[in-house]
Amino acid sequence: MLRAFPMILIAVLVYNALVFVGAAAGHDAMSILSNAIVVPVFSGDHWKISLGDGLMALALLLLFVETVKATGTGRREILNHAFSMLTFVGALVEFIVLRGFGTSPFFFITAMCLFDVVAGYTIAIIAAKRDMPMVTREVD
Repeated sequence: MLRAFPMILIAVLVYNALVFVGAAAGHDAMSILSNAIVVPVFSGDHWKISLGDGLMALALLLLFVETVKATGTGRREILNHAFSMLTFVGALVEFIVLRGFGTSPFFFITAMCLFDVVAGYTIAIIAAKRDMPMVTREVD
């Protein structure tokens, strides 16, 4: 049943938790997402990674998993595509309507949800065509 679950939904749910818990604590989304950790790199620079950057990296990783899962053509994969579409629609509605979701990190997460939907259906169609037996007609 885990194959039917759209993994990109995890990034959307984590963002939702941060915004709603932060709002309950009296913080806005931008202040929560802009909190950064500083990582020193070998060159001597200091790389600032914000929470929003981390969520986008998580979403990219989950998008990769979703793309690999899209190669199947079974019932679970088709159900996954339907759930991915619902995830995208939900994220898009949140981006447009809800306060705290109109941020660049959530926009990119929403765009990754759209990519998941389009790539999932495209890859599934190509895989299904590959699995179909070739039918040839004799031409007189």
